[in-house]
Order: sequence, then C-alpha cells, then structure tokens
Amino acid sequence: MGTFYIEIGLGDEQGSNWRTLDALVDTGASTTSLPASVLQELGVRPLSTERFRFAQGEVRELPVGYTWIRFAGKEVITQVIFNAEGTSPLLGALALEAAYMAVDPVGQRLIPVEGFLM
Repeated sequence: MGTFYIEIGLGDEQGSNWRTLDALVDTGASTTSLPASVLQELGVRPLSTERFRFAQGEVRELPVGYTWIRFAGKEVITQVIFNAEGTSPLLGALALEAAYMAVDPVGQRLIPVEGFLM
C-alpha cells in the first residue's frame, strides 16, 4: 500500500558514500526494495537470497543485503531487497520502525512515534 514519495539517502555498508533518490513510502512492504544497480553503484553486496511474496501473490527469490538509509532526519541500517531495474524504490515498514517513524497518509508525511521512544 504505497502512500507517497519522499527523498531518501542511501549509504554504503560503512555509511561513507551516499546518494539520494525518491522512494515510495510503502507500509504494505516489510522490507525496503531498491533497484539492484543503485545498490551495486554504492558497493552494497547481496549477503543471501530470500523468498518474498508480493501483493499479487507472486513468490520470488531475490538477493538481500544491508545498507544505510537516511530520511526524516534519521539514519538507520536496514535490510534491502536487490530488485529488478525499472521497479520503483520502496521504503518498507522495517526501516520506518527502526527510525521510530509512522506514516500520516492524509498529510503525506512521516511523523515520530513517541510511544516507541518511551
């Protein structure tokens, strides 16, 4: 369930090289999904392959790794799917939770979740 786009920063595994792109905030997706070429440009390597079930019921095995993501003034390291070219970058629920952020779909923004901070 995509809601809106935000600009995110992507860092390599060490957080030293960064680039920005627009990603769809997708609370229906657990894992952040990015085009494989973007991750490879940063030097992010796949660490394993996992099975994922997509909204339309399709199941695919895709490479996964870890990288830094910067959004809403936060930086978190999160698992990412190396997805096919032409797919939209998705910011998934696990990255949002790691940054203690929730989605306001009406205001089309991310908001801090004070309950997580207590």
